[in-house]
Amino acid sequence: MGDGWRYWRNLLLFGLCTLTMGLAVGIGRLVHQRAMSYVHPPRWVRPAEETPTYLGVPYQDVTLLTADGLKLAAWYTPPENKVVILVAHGHSGGRSAEMHAFFARHGYGVLSWDFRAHGKSEGELCTLGYHEALDVEAALDFALTQAEVAHVGAWGASMGAAATLRAAARRPEIKAVVADSAFPTLEGELDIMVRVAILRPLVRFFAEREAGLSMHQFRPVDEIERISPRPVFIIQGAADSTIPAGSAQQLYDAAGEPRTLWVEPGAGHVGTRSLRPDEYEQRVIAFFDTATP
Repeated sequence: MGDGWRYWRNLLLFGLCTLTMGLAVGIGRLVHQRAMSYVHPPRWVRPAEETPTYLGVPYQDVTLLTADGLKLAAWYTPPENKVVILVAHGHSGGRSAEMHAFFARHGYGVLSWDFRAHGKSEGELCTLGYHEALDVEAALDFALTQAEVAHVGAWGASMGAAATLRAAARRPEIKAVVADSAFPTLEGELDIMVRVAILRPLVRFFAEREAGLSMHQFRPVDEIERISPRPVFIIQGAADSTIPAGSAQQLYDAAGEPRTLWVEPGAGHVGTRSLRPDEYEQRVIAFFDTATP
């Protein structure tokens, strides 16, 4: 009787241990895959016909070269007013024909590109804005070599906004910045991306190991003040669930003057333009008209 009981007890313990180990391995794999999806985003390449041309805007295909040796695929439209706007897309996205045309219709030159590890650009590693600031700087360097360009401004969305803030803090040649839906810190963004708190340390470990840098190193909220006295326009939708609530306010509070804040009720992530298209166009264009005369 005793031996039989011990046999079934040991069998049960063995089964529980095996099940626990299996769950741990399975969770580890899922967490690893989640972390890799951030630093190795799927490449989204739009159909060949979806270029600024189909919106009536002429452009040139150009190649940008980053300081760390990557080639980035880009579109360039020369300005009519001697001002170029750098247009920086978000994570897992790509250059937007609509945003390119948005500025070109008002006489601005436009430089739109696919970030590293996105679209048709080189690179396999995304750092959610840290090294992507080098891509913004590569676009800036290209624009500054064009004879028809006297001033450069920048518009960025989400990761592109964060990267643009970092680049503008380092490069005074960027005369004005619109940051739509930027996160203040990468650590805070992790809390939003990974809703289950117990999994965050593992996701962070895998992502940091793959990227070769600490999330601590990328804090746009600590860099934005250095853009002053150049103007910044910070935008966020109040219903944004992709970045921390109050991100725009936190960045605004950290920024120097001149600064402008727009938090749109009911708008989601990078959703203010789609919810208030006419007002968005009027306010953003007026901002650049004033900041880059």
